[in-house]
Amino acid sequence: MPGASGVNVEGSCEALCRTLVSQKGIQRETTDISQSVLYTSLMGLLLVTDNEKEQLTIGSGRVGLRNIGNTCFLNAVVQCLSHTCCLRDYCLLKSYKQEKFSKDEPLLMDAFSQVLSGLWDANDGGTVVNPRKFYSVFREVVPYFSGYSQQDAQEFLRFLLDKLHTEINRRPYIRRIHNDSEQKYARFRLSEEASVMWKKHRERDDSRIVDLFSGQLRSSLHCSMCSHHSNTFDVFCDLSLPIPKRSSTGEVTLRQCLDLFSQEEKLDRDNSPMCERCNRRTECTKRLSIQRFPQVIVLHLNRFTMSKWSISKSTVYVSFPLTNLDLGPYGPVDCGSVLYDLYAICNHAGTVNMGHYTACCSDGNGWCFYNDSSVTPVTESQLQTNQAYVLFYQRSNSTASVRK
Repeated sequence: MPGASGVNVEGSCEALCRTLVSQKGIQRETTDISQSVLYTSLMGLLLVTDNEKEQLTIGSGRVGLRNIGNTCFLNAVVQCLSHTCCLRDYCLLKSYKQEKFSKDEPLLMDAFSQVLSGLWDANDGGTVVNPRKFYSVFREVVPYFSGYSQQDAQEFLRFLLDKLHTEINRRPYIRRIHNDSEQKYARFRLSEEASVMWKKHRERDDSRIVDLFSGQLRSSLHCSMCSHHSNTFDVFCDLSLPIPKRSSTGEVTLRQCLDLFSQEEKLDRDNSPMCERCNRRTECTKRLSIQRFPQVIVLHLNRFTMSKWSISKSTVYVSFPLTNLDLGPYGPVDCGSVLYDLYAICNHAGTVNMGHYTACCSDGNGWCFYNDSSVTPVTESQLQTNQAYVLFYQRSNSTASVRK
């Protein structure tokens, strides 16, 4: 069948090893597990066993989703996630069944995986998948999306990834008690401080969602009174980029949006945090940068802006590269090139009060336009429109200096 391919089941080996480690079948305190002879031998045996199994056969993925009542926002986001290959394979193989720590059934993940199974059925025959059960389970988890009103695709994406992560988190829930005597990291190098904060995050949040979508954002503050520098680190699953005003040439590029996102911002006393040295609010400057790059980076073009009296939508045309988007200039100074390739776009057509979401996704055999139940091939030249709203990029290089 055109577009059919085999998916390696190596992920199940990794999942079993994680299970053994979490159950202390292999002691962490002995040797680094990635270098231990036992771990290497176990991985070899599991790979041989898994490779003897029949590979998972998938279809073309060119299957639409039924609109069940103003659910175009859901359909567009699901199609984009469906073409996130590592997530798709993980769901189709149901690897999360072996990894999750919670005893509760992963109802949302099961329903989401069921939708993906329909979209990638090797015997699709051009059928349409009904996401009703998945949407019903999602609304039980997030009642905010109940009803048939217009919803925002990027907001839905954030809620969905968060709830999927919660269900398949590999870490047990541990209530954190704030300790004022907790170690301070001011004496550490910046990279060490960032690594410590990332490690703390992974100790309580560790899932396939985090593996793929989570990155680390650095916020740098410089006090104008005492010249003190401080840094905070936050986890992100997408970056919301401001759109600059249309230039004299009428062109706006994604790089200009990234430049505006990362440029230094002046904060007055009312909007600034406490200075650690002055021990009071002072005028300062703030700058955002990417400290740790995710495997998949989701870039949200913030087309909706809120004024005092209303919400407006920007229809500025923003051009974006399809391959080799270099985010290295927005990361640590020594990170080198960090390249990403585009594989999915969530589009929004219409106004603030009335609009429609669609998706454009790459499946290895070209690009397709997903408009609810309708799926049609498109050329790369048709991807660049003023309706682009959320861009999905997959990292394509593995430079050693990139923070992984």
